[in-house]
Amino acid sequence: MTDRRPLLRAIFDAAVAAAHPATVLGRHLPPPPKGRVICLAAGKGAAAMAASAERYYLDTLKLEPQRLTGLATTRHGHGVPTRRIKVIEAGHPVPDEAGLKAADDTLRLAAEATADDLLLVLLTGGGSANWIAPVEGVSFAQKQQVNRALLRSGAPIGEMNVVRKHLSRIKGGRLARAGQRAAGIVTLAVSDVPHDDPSAIASGPTVPDPSTLADARAIVAKYNLAIDEAVRRALDDPSNESCKPGDAAFARARFELIAKPKASHEAAVRVARDAGYETIALGADLEGEAREVAAEHARMALKARAEGRRIAILSGGELTVTVRGNGRGGPNQEYALALAGLLKDTPDIAALAADTDGADGGAGSATDPAGAVIDAATFSKMKSLGLDAQAYLANNDATGFFVQTGDLLLTGPTLTNVNDVRVILVD
Repeated sequence: MTDRRPLLRAIFDAAVAAAHPATVLGRHLPPPPKGRVICLAAGKGAAAMAASAERYYLDTLKLEPQRLTGLATTRHGHGVPTRRIKVIEAGHPVPDEAGLKAADDTLRLAAEATADDLLLVLLTGGGSANWIAPVEGVSFAQKQQVNRALLRSGAPIGEMNVVRKHLSRIKGGRLARAGQRAAGIVTLAVSDVPHDDPSAIASGPTVPDPSTLADARAIVAKYNLAIDEAVRRALDDPSNESCKPGDAAFARARFELIAKPKASHEAAVRVARDAGYETIALGADLEGEAREVAAEHARMALKARAEGRRIAILSGGELTVTVRGNGRGGPNQEYALALAGLLKDTPDIAALAADTDGADGGAGSATDPAGAVIDAATFSKMKSLGLDAQAYLANNDATGFFVQTGDLLLTGPTLTNVNDVRVILVD
């Protein structure tokens, strides 16, 4: 049996490379203004974006160093060396004190911009948790509790961000409002959300927000979220409404996507096709419960196998997990675990599911797994160790399962984030 793990990893690596800041950012950076370039970055690729911006302005354009300043807030373990733009590592997916201070400092820098300065805002996935600035009357601990409840609810990222935006002083266009005295606000973003909605990427700090306080309250009710009374009052307070189209904050603001999940998905498809596989590309915007999507994809793979077809089934997007157990894992590991249970009698099928940022779920550590790989070796280990995939699924303990089979995918931080890569190879 041919080992398909190197090919699976090559497919994943191609998707990541297509969205790396070092690859995509430089050609989109605006010319410097009369005054300073104030760079404000957030997300898992924020430090890498800041370093790329420094290379462009300081090395390519020879901008005087004192005319470049700023702050990049990224996930713990995702920092890189910079010269002029300070890097802060903060909590993700649950915010921490470092993110709280970084958000306050970011708002202060934006407010200090003059009519000669450019605000350059660089965003990647993870910015919502990195920039934590609770509205008046909501404590940091209460905001953390809301984040934990949302993460466990199974809500898709778009709905999570609707709630976050209405409990924040920086999200939902408020960063643009803080920096509206600048000569211009240019936001360059790497999309990590299905359908590339600008208001959902890092919760839209510099773009109008179409959602409302009423929408946020409806989501709290829909998922029966346990929240403090102070949070309920905040979601009833009209002063916490996000910035809407036509707000003066956006008069000199421009938003541009520089990398999309679609481009990474297409890069992955090309590698599979070049390896001789017929490809079934399901798109870059899949959503749904991880184990349910896995069941659908397993049926597709088994059907192709029965028909004697050699295919690669590829998909992106961001799946969710409704947490009912007390195990460890993330949506990609849970997807792979569900596949393992359904495909355990098929040694000629292999699969990978991983997050392009290098961390699937977890507690925010740089050593968290990116996802998992399964193949004939996995199925053999399951049999020899007596592992029941369904029992681990019931406890949401995909990490515990794959620790035993040795199939966790450990990449470390990739310094970008365009959602997930899932691929099933049928030989």
